[in-house]
Amino acid sequence: MPGPITLAKPPSHLLAATAWMVGGLLSFSSLAVVTRELLASFHPFQIQFLRSLIGFGIMLALTLGLARIPAASRQWGMMVTRNIFHIGGQVLWTMGIGLLPLALVFALEFTSPIWATLMAMAILGERLTPGRGFAVLTGFLGILVVVRPGVAAFDPNILLVLVAAIFFGFTNIATKRLTRTDTPSCIVFWMCAMQTLMLLPFAVAVWRAPILADLPLILLLGSVGLSAHYCLSRALSLADAITVLPMEYLRLPLIGLTGAAFYAEPLDPWIYGGSALIFTGIYVNLRQEQRRQRQDLEASTEGPKK
Repeated sequence: MPGPITLAKPPSHLLAATAWMVGGLLSFSSLAVVTRELLASFHPFQIQFLRSLIGFGIMLALTLGLARIPAASRQWGMMVTRNIFHIGGQVLWTMGIGLLPLALVFALEFTSPIWATLMAMAILGERLTPGRGFAVLTGFLGILVVVRPGVAAFDPNILLVLVAAIFFGFTNIATKRLTRTDTPSCIVFWMCAMQTLMLLPFAVAVWRAPILADLPLILLLGSVGLSAHYCLSRALSLADAITVLPMEYLRLPLIGLTGAAFYAEPLDPWIYGGSALIFTGIYVNLRQEQRRQRQDLEASTEGPKK
């Protein structure tokens, strides 16, 4: 998901950001394929539990290896709420992966910034700027193009991914609020720890003991699930969101080709057309937000007029 707007980074960082985004693109696509393969044997609750458990193990090993004590959150209520919504989004997304074409799942998932914009106004009190309004309008038009209600047969499973995108939108807003007091490593560590505990009873209820042949896919699930978000975070730390966003949306054609190659899924032009509308709105909004930040910075450095 697109991160917060940042002011321009040095051009020398662009190559490194691109490299991290390539890692993110490969990780997200691998995550979708691995998830679909595991769905043949495991329930979505167990899949997400195993993903969180492995992610927690990796984070704990890194923390202990660096001889650091995990930082405590200063907003435990928001941390818990964030992770409840994140679990809901992940489980619904997992169900969608097994029921819909991969490209369609990714296209609908890309609407999460639209829902985040609407919730930011309600939760964070942010105002509706022309750029944000344009992003919301083109986003809904993009959804209509992708889904084509009344034209194509409506698949009710689409609602699973749309609700997942709404949950991810709230997760982004909650993360933004958490970053006011908590470090990214603190947020990720407690995300893995909490989600492992929260998912445990649901996973036990549907548990199927993995066999030896399942272990490579399970280990890959946890690894790429963690690396996908880590690579995206590193890219956003090295380059503006306005630069990273177009690279992130390359996930759609990549997963479309993956779905065509592995699962003989058709390359539906309506999905790409609707996604282009969604992308356009978000991109225009990011440019306006970046311009506004630059103007605010210039105004603050100039000081009062004499």
